[in-house]
Amino acid sequence: MTWAEDLASLKERARDIQDLGHAQAVLAWDQETLMPPKAGPSRGRVLGVLSRLAHERIADQKIASLLASVESSGKLKPGSDDAAFIRLVRRYHEHASRVPSELVAEIAEHDSRSQQAWVQARPANDFAAVEPYLAKSVELRRRVSEYFPEHAHPLDTHIDAADEGMSVAVLRTLFRQLRDELVPLVQAVTAKPAPDDGFLSSKFPKAKQLAFSHKVLARLGYDFEGGRLDESAHPFSITLGAGDKRITTRVRSDESDVLYSLMSTIHEFGHSTYEQNIKPEYDGTPMFTGASAGVHESQSRLWENIVGRSRGFWTFWYPRLQRAFSKALKEVDLESFLRAINKVETSLIRTEADELTYNLHIIIRFDLECELMEGKLAVKDLPEAWGARYQSDLGRRAADDRDGVMQDVHWYGGYWGVFQSYTLGNILSAQFYSTALQQQPELAAQLAAAKTSGLHRWMKKNIYQHGSKFTPTELVQRVTGSPLTIAPYIAYLREKYGALYGL
Repeated sequence: MTWAEDLASLKERARDIQDLGHAQAVLAWDQETLMPPKAGPSRGRVLGVLSRLAHERIADQKIASLLASVESSGKLKPGSDDAAFIRLVRRYHEHASRVPSELVAEIAEHDSRSQQAWVQARPANDFAAVEPYLAKSVELRRRVSEYFPEHAHPLDTHIDAADEGMSVAVLRTLFRQLRDELVPLVQAVTAKPAPDDGFLSSKFPKAKQLAFSHKVLARLGYDFEGGRLDESAHPFSITLGAGDKRITTRVRSDESDVLYSLMSTIHEFGHSTYEQNIKPEYDGTPMFTGASAGVHESQSRLWENIVGRSRGFWTFWYPRLQRAFSKALKEVDLESFLRAINKVETSLIRTEADELTYNLHIIIRFDLECELMEGKLAVKDLPEAWGARYQSDLGRRAADDRDGVMQDVHWYGGYWGVFQSYTLGNILSAQFYSTALQQQPELAAQLAAAKTSGLHRWMKKNIYQHGSKFTPTELVQRVTGSPLTIAPYIAYLREKYGALYGL
């Protein structure tokens, strides 16, 4: 066979693997939105089979021989789509070929059952019900890490899978630098009188919340012909195939706090609009997704915080929100509303944390995850360790495990080595946004009038369309002209909260 035929064969195999992944995604979406509780065990078994089949295909030695043929041909042009395709297939093949397919299937089936256990156990505040699942999850991840002895830390394998090029050592240094900047800023802001946000606890009818979210999504540019908005226990974004990028949100059971649902919706919009705008020709290849979890998160955090909590955004949307929920908001002016939605305070729930304290929640989780993987922290001792860290770092301790160690689905749903992505996303959101304003200063005036199409086009041109063609490091350097840096993020926080709190 010629090198071109070998490349075509690789692309055909890659499409099959992607299609298996999309089949898994359909079942995962259904599991979170519509699946009846009794279907949990069988769903886990099916997901396990699909994971094993996809893993066996990417680990197949035929892939290795095809890669060797194409790579040795000398015909791949540096920087081309084909070169990026080969790089990614090589990366995934080498990872998959080390891990037995039986272990991959076992993990997928276990994670499905674990997540279903969490869905039932969290409302009941029953950590004992999920403790054995969590212990098994740690064991399974450590078994995977053993196949990558070159990594210095057992969590590195999982971190690198989510955020290529990152490691525990790199992140510990980065987080230390960030914490040194954030803690004094948090202290300065919380020393000021806190704004009144009691009106956010008013009752906001569920149907109206979801209707308002649909309006905001449409204005932001979400393609409802290629996606949909549903509800789930934990909001998420998922790709079920080309032209099918779905998001979910969550409305509180007591229908309070319309901002919780709306901001969750905007957050997931950031993820989904990234995937909706990848070059269509990348469908069927590993490039048909974001560059990394951290880069992906930069878009959800940019749209949720930099845009969604800005004065310009709400100058347009607040009168409309007032009309939709006049009983709760008619006496609240825009200035009071802006201060309330940007209120800074130490809190227990990560997804409700403000921009200044949010990363402290992530650092706590990151440190505990490292200790679990190192074997220094037993799962049975996790609730106490969680409470102690929240008490020491944020001055708060949850009254129960529901709002403590069980609040996040990640560990229970099989997402290990990903919490750092949220903080990387925060940092990158400001770095990308700062670059966009430098290149197109008119974006500031557009955003002040709640016109987001210009920013959306800039993101599509510079980030979205490329999918994962570039490594995260390459993409950040290419877009911003510098490596990852916390400087724009800290400058953004200081400017924003300095103005809001008169620092």
